[in-house]
Amino acid sequence: MLARHHNQGAIRIRDIAYEEELPEKFLELILLELKNARIVESVRGAKGGYQLRRPPSEIYLAEIIRLIDGALAPFGDADQLRVLIDRDAEHRALYQVFLDVRDAAAKILENTSLADIVSKERVSKPVKGQRKKKAIEPTLLPMIVPSKN
Repeated sequence: MLARHHNQGAIRIRDIAYEEELPEKFLELILLELKNARIVESVRGAKGGYQLRRPPSEIYLAEIIRLIDGALAPFGDADQLRVLIDRDAEHRALYQVFLDVRDAAAKILENTSLADIVSKERVSKPVKGQRKKKAIEPTLLPMIVPSKN
């Protein structure tokens, strides 16, 4: 949402949580991490809230995922996998596949900006009068699923 409304001023946590269907407390924790990493900034006052510190075209998904979750892939970081490949001959081929998957994911995430995501959202929205396809419930990655309390 912050990328979609970049240059339109700060957005309240309540509004972000409502539009993105996220619990406010969960969102506060994420925004605090993003603020500490200088990806977003908070604005005080009646028109306060959060906004991106940089243009969406300069913020890449890899940066955000590494900040929030650490390694880009569920298999550990690349250095750990390389060590396993060197030390564990019996499972070397499997670890190499994991490293290849991690490298492919990293390449995509390091080259996909928030602006790319926003532009793809705009393209995928149906045009007025166009028949809608049957909705498919999206599957979220475990790293971004809010906890239900």
